[in-house]
Amino acid sequence: QVQLVESGGGLVQPGGSLRLSCAASGSIFRYNDMGWYRQAPGKEREWVATISAGGRTNSADAVKGRFTISRDNAKNTVYLQMNSLKPEDTAVYYCKLIQYGLQYWGQGTQVTVSS
Repeated sequence: QVQLVESGGGLVQPGGSLRLSCAASGSIFRYNDMGWYRQAPGKEREWVATISAGGRTNSADAVKGRFTISRDNAKNTVYLQMNSLKPEDTAVYYCKLIQYGLQYWGQGTQVTVSS
C-alpha cells in the first residue's frame, strides 16, 4: 500500500509564491512517476505537472514558466514551487504517484490566491 500526504497549501496574495510538498510512504519502488493535479470549484480535476523517476519534467501550458516540479528520491517526496500566483490558480492541489500501472492519490491541499 502507498500513502501520499500533501502539505504547504494556504492563502497567498496574487503575485506571491507557495511551495507544496508530497511525501510518499509504504511500498514505494524505485521507478515511478509523480505529479500534481488541481481541481477548482465547479471544474474537473486537471493535470499540472509530472516528473519521472529520472527527473524528466513536463507541465501544463497554464503554469509553464511559473511552476516548477522537482523530487527528492531519497525522501520519496515531490515538490511544486509555485511563483507569480494568480487568482485562477485557486484550487485543491493533489499529488499522484504511478508505479507498475497503479495510481495513488493524496488527500489534497487547498491553495487560495486572493487579495
